[in-house]
Amino acid sequence: MTAAVAQISDRRERALAALAEKPDGVVEAIATAADVTPAEILAILPKDSVVIAPKESFLDIWNELTTWGVVLFLVHTEDVVAEIDGSLPVGSEGHGWFNIHGDSPIGGHIRKDNCVSISFVDRAFHGRRSCSVWFMNGKGSAMFKVFVKRDEARELIGEQLQKFETLRDRYATL
Repeated sequence: MTAAVAQISDRRERALAALAEKPDGVVEAIATAADVTPAEILAILPKDSVVIAPKESFLDIWNELTTWGVVLFLVHTEDVVAEIDGSLPVGSEGHGWFNIHGDSPIGGHIRKDNCVSISFVDRAFHGRRSCSVWFMNGKGSAMFKVFVKRDEARELIGEQLQKFETLRDRYATL
């Protein structure tokens, strides 16, 4: 076994052990515990938990997400987890950025070209089903995530869940 293969195997084993310890925990925390990337954790989730779409689908997926109504937009860094409820504005490209502005608390600029894939994640989170769309960068981290919202009873909103499943299934067959 070459050193590179051994290192990949070791990373995978650490990721599997950390995931087994907290299977419904925060992916970034599991990745940190294993000293791997969040993408490496997503890669070892059960097959029906993650569907990956190519980066070329960014605009199609974003445009579909703008029809979902109020979502939870989440940015998770090492220092901050920012959660914003709002509708995703339609974006436009300019000056090297994907610009989002509109009548929503969600706005700003995204380096669309840094997105290497989009993951549809459907897994348990602290004992409850959670569905989200992760826009992944080349470092193996989520640039940002868009979550199906919950209602007052903490249940996933049915209409958004259906839209998530339909969009995810479109890419599951690729």
